[in-house]
Amino acid sequence: MRWTGRRSTNIEDRRGGGRGVPVAVGGGLGTIVIILAALFFGIDPSVILQTDPSAPVTEAPGPSSPWQTQPGQDEVRDFVSVVLADTEDTWAELFRRMNREYQNPKLVLFTGSVQSACGIAGAAVGPFYCPGDHKLYLDLSFFRELRSRFGAPGDFAQAYVIAHEVGHHVQTLLGISEQIARSRQRADRATANALSVRQELQADCFAGVWAHHAQRTRQVLEEGDLEEALGAAAAIGDDRLQRQAQGHVAPESFTHGSSAQRVRWFKAGFDAGAVRDCDSFRAERL
Repeated sequence: MRWTGRRSTNIEDRRGGGRGVPVAVGGGLGTIVIILAALFFGIDPSVILQTDPSAPVTEAPGPSSPWQTQPGQDEVRDFVSVVLADTEDTWAELFRRMNREYQNPKLVLFTGSVQSACGIAGAAVGPFYCPGDHKLYLDLSFFRELRSRFGAPGDFAQAYVIAHEVGHHVQTLLGISEQIARSRQRADRATANALSVRQELQADCFAGVWAHHAQRTRQVLEEGDLEEALGAAAAIGDDRLQRQAQGHVAPESFTHGSSAQRVRWFKAGFDAGAVRDCDSFRAERL
């Protein structure tokens, strides 16, 4: 991936912040366990907790000590900031075409643990987006996991992960996340899971929309990059994760969609580059 563009200033670096052990917002040990389990599989915590994305937020204070970077960490941070900047430019233009104003999210880098408006995240979590504070959260060690554990190497695979979480931010700004959260609160578990799958697949599609416009306007893709993104989408499909974790697949418990579905929706966004083609909630076939 060619990533020589501008760097976003919307990076909040909390690595090594000395926060100690934070507690989940509005919950005890059971809530913490639920959040950690959700985040381990890359799930938006509000999907499980059914938090209201429009609720007011009380944030913890910022870090109190500087972070000493490890070799290669500054380069990864730079990469993340360039990808985030590219999503900002893309979505600002797409929102302008919809007569809307795009609000840039913050991307929080952390290590060890982090406090968000959605609760607590520990050292082993994956990236997530919290609609309560409009922030993306990323432990950079996840990129190593993506390569070594999930078998999805490459910088564009990493860019896909960031773009997917930005896709959840787009859903929040468009009012989609709030609608789904309220619908899930009234639904049984099967229906709630099905809504979650459609929400996640739409975020995959939005990631593809970003990639389409980034390539068309700034030619960011190099040979093999698209395959890297598709490989990452397939690697974190519910069916593949369940087969790895428990040896069998339980489709009724899917919350993100199968590998094939995630690939299909990312590719739909990439091929068309249009937000209107990402309406997974009305699609008959996922």
